[in-house]
Amino acid sequence: MGITTSIKREHAEALLLRSLAEGKLSHAYLFSGPKGSGKLQTAMALAQALFCTNRTSPVDGGRACGQCVECRKVLNGNHPDLIRIAPDGASVKIDQIRQLQRSFAYLAEDDRPRMYIIEEAEKMTIQAANSLLKFLEEPGERITAVLITDNANALLPTIASRVQRIAFPPSPPASIASQLIAEGIPDTLANPASQLAAGLEAAREYAQSEWFAECRNIVIQLAKESLSSPAKSLLTAQQKIFKNSLSEHMEIILQLFGLLFKDIIHVQARLTTALNYPDQIGWLKQAALKRDAGCWVRALEFVIEARKQLRAHVNPQLVLERLLVAVQEV
Repeated sequence: MGITTSIKREHAEALLLRSLAEGKLSHAYLFSGPKGSGKLQTAMALAQALFCTNRTSPVDGGRACGQCVECRKVLNGNHPDLIRIAPDGASVKIDQIRQLQRSFAYLAEDDRPRMYIIEEAEKMTIQAANSLLKFLEEPGERITAVLITDNANALLPTIASRVQRIAFPPSPPASIASQLIAEGIPDTLANPASQLAAGLEAAREYAQSEWFAECRNIVIQLAKESLSSPAKSLLTAQQKIFKNSLSEHMEIILQLFGLLFKDIIHVQARLTTALNYPDQIGWLKQAALKRDAGCWVRALEFVIEARKQLRAHVNPQLVLERLLVAVQEV
């Protein structure tokens, strides 16, 4: 089996650059971890350093200069010795792997480093994975492979056993939120986005998306209505979620409910810093006074159950309606 190392993105990048500087770079890596944890960014940083003609000294980290012709080619996506493969439709297909092999075979006589990156590697078809397997076993000189996946367990064991695995853990939500706020994103979006995303890039994508702000506002409205007028909340859900594209984000909506109930519990405990709904502090205090902490813990449990039902393919509208009724009755 390949060796697995679990480290933060910046440490992974430093480790890889040090290995490159010392001539100890492995022929193949598997970067695994949740979306937004920096896997692709680390792979691209390695690619730049691999081709850079003006890297910093090993003492200074061995980083790419970012300015030379080779670095600019990597940044612009037109470096001839770097091949990136992403799913063609729903999967990475055997023809894509065969084309990769042909491309590198054509360049085999050149004594230049080469690198390929396979994104969403877990989506390789069986045929593609088996074709890649031989390439991993006999990679040729100066070829570096990076496979990127959100789900390492979905890869063939024969593939996983031939790569050095680096696991990218989620970034701490507080540091993500601080970065987003520093970029000018309001805490009303930065705080929940940082809780629901595994990394800065994914959190930024959430916080800058119109649909995310809409989901947050609707969750606030539904929570308020479910406590005072359950029938009205069911009508609101039907009109504002299930009659438009927001129904595609039901998992996020349920998680936003969970963050709202956690805020109420935190307010009850007088922990009012870094709330996910800081603009609702007045209502949060009112809700905290109406029911004890045990009620809101049960509400959280209802959210967990709703998410389980959603993953079990229960009708999303039915899942949300059950949750709204259950919250009213706690």
